[in-house]
Order: sequence, then structure tokens, then C-alpha cells
Amino acid sequence: MAKFAVIGLGKFGMTVATNLYDNGAEVIAIDTSQELINDISGRVTVAINMNSTNEKALKMNGIQDVDAVILAIGNNIEVSVLTSVILKKLGVNNIYAKVDSKVHARILEMLGIPHVIFPEEQIGLQLANSLLSKSVVEYFDLSSGHSVVELLVPESWVGHTLQQLALPTEHGVNVVAIRYTAHVVTDDGENKIETKINDLPGANDVLKQGDVMILIGSKANVNALINETSH
Repeated sequence: MAKFAVIGLGKFGMTVATNLYDNGAEVIAIDTSQELINDISGRVTVAINMNSTNEKALKMNGIQDVDAVILAIGNNIEVSVLTSVILKKLGVNNIYAKVDSKVHARILEMLGIPHVIFPEEQIGLQLANSLLSKSVVEYFDLSSGHSVVELLVPESWVGHTLQQLALPTEHGVNVVAIRYTAHVVTDDGENKIETKINDLPGANDVLKQGDVMILIGSKANVNALINETSH
């Protein structure tokens, strides 16, 4: 089971923590507000009232054993930076940090934090791309200079295989997964439509109408693909 720690339980941290837990992950939620700890208690694996700059307390609660830490202290640069330093010292390298300013982002990048997130900027970017192309379902920028897009399969791609489209060679983007709907029959004999994920798409997989492709590539290549498929 995947294990995460979320430090800071504002709206962003609370949403991430509860969604990870609802999707089967083990989640440690940390904040200095007892009120917020009470709010999230029972909705995560464990909720701890703790100062994240307390290295000993973090280590005692197994922060070094999680798969990733979501550092959601965006409005307090000092605490965010100190916590980042401690996490790195304890050997936590997979850190996703929420920031509220370019200065904050730059400091964390200098400390070697691999994933820096601007929630408001990301929402604006996603909205803009969705308005420009009706095919864009979700759009995310990564701090590495790459982007991830969930793209509704364009009409011109329906019926083609991944090999025929040759997206890696022709457009410089890679297919991570394909989300699709399928008719299933329950144990009670009821017909249902379920959403499924093909997370190992092969060259001979045929794209169908309504499929959603999860693609990753450089920001420039992803945006060029979006522009091309929006016409």
C-alpha cells in the first residue's frame, strides 16, 4: 500500500490528504492546529498535531518511510523551508511542495525539492487550455519542464492504433495510459458501465471514441499537440 504524509491542512492539504486516503493510500496528516486535526481525524490513517520543524518528532512518526511527502505550507516560507531541509536530512527525496510565490519556489528549487506546485497558477493554466481545446480534460505542468495532459481522443484518431499515430516519434509525447468505459455485468446480472484504465498500452491498441489518453512530454511538445488537435 502506498504511504504518504501531508504536512499542512489548509484547503489544499486537506483535499490531497482525504483524496489519497479515499483512494486506498495510507496517509499521515500533520498540522499544528488541533481544530484541523480534529476535522480530518477518521478521514486519514493517522492525524498528528505536530510542528513540522521538529526533526525528532518527524522521525519518531516514520516520516522517512513514506513514499512521498506533500508539503502544503504555502503561506509560511520560513516553516516550509525549514521543514524541507529537515525532510532532506532524514532522507525524504520525493517531496511535493505548495508555494505561493516565485521567491518561495526558487528557494525550494535551490534546496533540491523536485516538485514545486502553484495551485492557483495551475488552475488558471488548466482552464486556459480547456478553453482553447475542448479535447483537454486535465493539464498539469511539472517542475521538470514537462507537462501531463489528459486528452479526449480526437475524432481523426478514432480507429487508429498507437503504432499508426507514432506519437513519441511524430510529436515527442509518450502515452502513459488510456482511460475508457466498458460494459460489465455484475454478479446480480445487472448491466453497468465502468471506467477502466489501460496502464500498459501497447502499439496495437486501437483508440475508440470517448477514450481519454494520458500523455506526457515537454511543455512545448504537449502544447503543440493540443493546438494541432484543437483544429
